[in-house]
Amino acid sequence: MDIRIEGLTKTFGDYTAVQVDSMHIPSGESFGLIGNNGAGKTTLFRSLIDLIEPSTGSAFIGEFETNKTDSWKAFTGSYLDENFIVGHLLPEEYFDFIASIHGMSESDLANKLAEFETLFNGEITGGKKLIRDLSKGNQKKVGIAAAILFDPKVLVLDEPFANLDPSTQIRLKELLKKLKNDKGVTMLISSHDLAHVTEVCERIVLLEKGDVIEDIKTSSETLKNLENYFSDVGKTSIED
Repeated sequence: MDIRIEGLTKTFGDYTAVQVDSMHIPSGESFGLIGNNGAGKTTLFRSLIDLIEPSTGSAFIGEFETNKTDSWKAFTGSYLDENFIVGHLLPEEYFDFIASIHGMSESDLANKLAEFETLFNGEITGGKKLIRDLSKGNQKKVGIAAAILFDPKVLVLDEPFANLDPSTQIRLKELLKKLKNDKGVTMLISSHDLAHVTEVCERIVLLEKGDVIEDIKTSSETLKNLENYFSDVGKTSIED
């Protein structure tokens, strides 16, 4: 399922947070979005999945303009922050809720949760803690698992590696690679961690103050070039 962004801007008063003239993410592509704080990454994601209304322009997931219909939600999983989860539920109750929305059977849900055992590492299911009482990292595990639970065709994750311990970061990277390689999921991932995003994503877009500065295919040199770019405060091109 592909994604298109056309003439999309989002302004807050006199401040323009995002200005993307055109962007196309083909079906099955793993797409990374990077930039310093305030670059507009989260605003772009929120505009895409209809959490905020763009000031101008349009965003499409598949054939559906996301702020005009809810049809795209049936095949799109997303997790941006802890506001996406229901804190007063146990993790199992929340997974049951997500499964019921997508018409999953109990056996399908059990099989899917079994696939997350390594990611969960014995810290999520089977306990008595409500989601709101879990650590930030474990809340993120719940949110990401819920986003993947129903086998979406599109997955949108904002800073998925933040607050996770090193072992979980490695497990999550392997899970994301598997989703792309085995199931052809179109993935949009925003991250401040350059190493992780270059390892997982085959294409990377750099935002600065809401504008697309670079749009490149990931290569063996990308991480070093990105590190040089940010260490020089953006004075060089990523591909220099």
